[in-house]
Amino acid sequence: MTKPLEGIKIIDFTHVQAGPACTQMLAWFGADVIKVERPGAGDVTRSQLRDIPNVDALYFTMLNSNKRSITLDTKTAEGKAVLEKLVKESDVLVENFGPGALDRMGFSWERIQQLNPKLIHASVKGFSEGHHYEDLKVYENVAQCAGGAASTTGWWKGENSQPTISAAALGDSNTGMHLAIGILTAIIGREKTGKGQKVACSMQDAVLNLCRVKMRDQQRLERVGYLEEYPQYPHEMEAFESKVTPRGGNAGGGGQPGWILKCKGWETDPNAYIYFTVQGHAWEPICDALGKPEWKTDPDYTTAKARQPHIDQIFATIEDFIKDKTKFEAVDIFRKFDIPCAPVLSMAELLRDESLKKSGSIVEVQHKERGSYWTIGSPIKFSDLKPEVTASPLLGEHTDDVLAELGYSKDQIAKMHENKVV
Repeated sequence: MTKPLEGIKIIDFTHVQAGPACTQMLAWFGADVIKVERPGAGDVTRSQLRDIPNVDALYFTMLNSNKRSITLDTKTAEGKAVLEKLVKESDVLVENFGPGALDRMGFSWERIQQLNPKLIHASVKGFSEGHHYEDLKVYENVAQCAGGAASTTGWWKGENSQPTISAAALGDSNTGMHLAIGILTAIIGREKTGKGQKVACSMQDAVLNLCRVKMRDQQRLERVGYLEEYPQYPHEMEAFESKVTPRGGNAGGGGQPGWILKCKGWETDPNAYIYFTVQGHAWEPICDALGKPEWKTDPDYTTAKARQPHIDQIFATIEDFIKDKTKFEAVDIFRKFDIPCAPVLSMAELLRDESLKKSGSIVEVQHKERGSYWTIGSPIKFSDLKPEVTASPLLGEHTDDVLAELGYSKDQIAKMHENKVV
């Protein structure tokens, strides 16, 4: 089967997570992604958090499948010459270096355009170009704080009343997904104009994009003075000295009150919970599921606004109803009433979820050195494409092949090895 991105060659100068997540997805869809790494070292994640000595870590393998790897010392004249050839023959160069690193390497945007005016230069940065924090070094949690996610996550009172980081890679993988959209857009644009362009996505911007409903709430709060769907309403919201979107704990924050509720076994199982949403049009089914028909006509419960002062009591009632049921039993009851809910699934449960394996969302991969391991497959499903996930490359595994494709002879390649250019 022909894959949509076959024929697209990508120079992958990325490392760690944001960039590799972007290029891995493009590789799944058919692009020839050539990962350029330092000789003898490679991407730092090859050795980070290893579970098997002297073997590429899962951190690396789960972000670099379907790629080819070459090692190249771009500080040498020969290394620069190889990179020039690659630039001339490629469609996209993706990098997440610090600001100015490519310029210092001798590959400014002006130079890239001279070598290949059709090349698309895509980059991940911490902050947008010209931002007053442009020079800051940014990692996942830094981006979550700078993009507004941390300020609206966590608890608002008690010993743990501080901003909280999400376990989801909002700064890293999320930025990579945004950049992939930008690259594909630039490729389509090039088909119309014949010209390449620079594409950039900052980690701050990508996090902020996922927090747009919180920006919505900030503007609502400033206009009306309160946010009735948050747990702080009404008794605590008035005490805010500054009008800022609050941390909502486990609240839905979207106009539909929700909370995480204990199920049978929560004392020993840290994930014996469900998330339950009190959706407006599902109120009568909720009453039926709980055996509380009187709530259907009680004026204290008939509207979302009337229910809000009693929301803690409502959740307590639901929690009492499910206290003798496992999270799966509870969901099986509520799903019959079309009530939005889900079990809190652990990584251990997801790793063994047969539905995810059947859909290709989790796939087993064979690796030359580590053997079999599980990884996340494509989250995007197509009717005419089933992406095949293959093992990540060993360091420099495809160096000779790529150099031969660029026109270098066996003797020239051998000399490059001898001179430690590759």
